[in-house]
This record gives sequence, C-alpha cells and structure tokens, in this order.
Amino acid sequence: MNQIIKYFPDLTPQQRAHFEALESLYNEWNAVINVISRKDIGNLYERHILHSLGIARVIKFAPGSQLLDIGTGGGFPGIPLAIMFPEADFHLVDSIGKKLKVVNAVAEALQLKNVTTEQARAEDISGKYDFVISRAVASLPEFISWTRNNISRKPLNPLHNGILYLKGGDLTDELKASGGKYQIYKLNRYFSEAFFETKSVVHVWF
Repeated sequence: MNQIIKYFPDLTPQQRAHFEALESLYNEWNAVINVISRKDIGNLYERHILHSLGIARVIKFAPGSQLLDIGTGGGFPGIPLAIMFPEADFHLVDSIGKKLKVVNAVAEALQLKNVTTEQARAEDISGKYDFVISRAVASLPEFISWTRNNISRKPLNPLHNGILYLKGGDLTDELKASGGKYQIYKLNRYFSEAFFETKSVVHVWF
C-alpha cells in the first residue's frame, strides 16, 4: 500500500480505503478461486495494482469516459483504475465466469458503482468505448483484430481514442504489424521498482 501512496499521494480518503481493502479481499478470494498465482499474491500491490495504475500515469480519464477491460482476469487493470477514476465507467470482460465472480465480489464490497462485468469473448463485444485497456492477453496484432471496432470516434480525452495495453519486453515487431499509430510509455520512467524495468504502456490508435 505504501507504494500506491508514494506514487499517488493525492488520493482521497475513500480511494485510500479502497486500495487498502484490496489486500484482504484478494487474499480471501484467491484462497477460493485462484485468479492470482499463489506465489505472486504477496506482490499484489506492486505487480498487479501499481502495474495497472501505470495507465493512470499516462492519462487522466475525463469524467464520462467509457473503458473496456478485455481479459480482466481478477479485475486488472479495471478495478484499480475504477478506484482511481470514479467518474469514468469501466466494463470488465472475461471469458471465464469464475474469475468474474471474484471481480463482482470485489466491486460489490467496495461499492464501485462505475464497474460492470460481462462473461464473453473479446470478439463478441459490440459496444463503443473511448479506450480498450488490457494486460497482455494476446499479441498486439491479434488483440487489435478483436477490439478495433469497439473504439468510439468521439474524443473526450487528450490522447486519441484507442488501445492502452500493458505489456513487457521488446514490442518492435508487434507494433510494426499492428496497422496503427502508436506511442510507447516505459513504466520505469514513472516507477523505480525493478519489476517495471521492462514494462510499458502502449497506446495504439487508428
């Protein structure tokens, strides 16, 4: 939790309470439904919550923004971002129902009114959103083929509507094949922990 406060010192008391509550909620639910690797649950704040909030260092979502989180798993990056941006709406999608059971329980416990969920494959989502967000669920070209038609053309935010993708390693080949314009934001510019040395937020737009 100290890492969150270190990088986001201006959280409201409610936001702090929500972020603090995530540890017990995920520990409790992960013992029942494994959405985070058992060996990794001790790194919840750094590798899951703070990693998700890398997107919040790249953009401050305007009130009324519509975000689609594809392959959310246990609720990342959608849940931390929904806490950070209570005036934006987050639709969290996963094809595995038991993972969404955890997401729904966490959202309900925190009374996050800006979170909805859906069990579906990415290709079957039909709505329009300002941004599609995700944590490396597929290669970028494949992910773009699933979600490109879900991007709204009405801009609300300083960045072009598009995809905000959390991914590590060398992205050169994937981005060349993406068919869009792109900007890479290396997370070691924002976070000093070694985990973020090779991690990036990739913004792709068309």
